[in-house]
Amino acid sequence: MKKTYKIDVDCANCAAKMEDAAKKTPGVADCTVNFMTLKMIVTFAEGAEPATVMQDVLKNCKRVEDDCEIFL
Repeated sequence: MKKTYKIDVDCANCAAKMEDAAKKTPGVADCTVNFMTLKMIVTFAEGAEPATVMQDVLKNCKRVEDDCEIFL
C-alpha cells in the first residue's frame, strides 16, 4: 500500500534526513520525500498498519530533525 502525506520541513537536507529515517522504520518498504512539493510518499510493507507505522515514522523523523512535521 502506498500513501502520500503532506509535510513541513525547512530545507532539502532536512528532507533527505527525514527520508532516510522513514526508510529505516519497521513496516516501511520504501519512502520518498519531495522537498519542492512538501510531500512524503510511503510504501508500506505487506501486512503493516499505516496509522501505527506512521506514528513511528514521525518519532524517527523528529529524532533527526526536531522541527519537521508530518500531517497524518
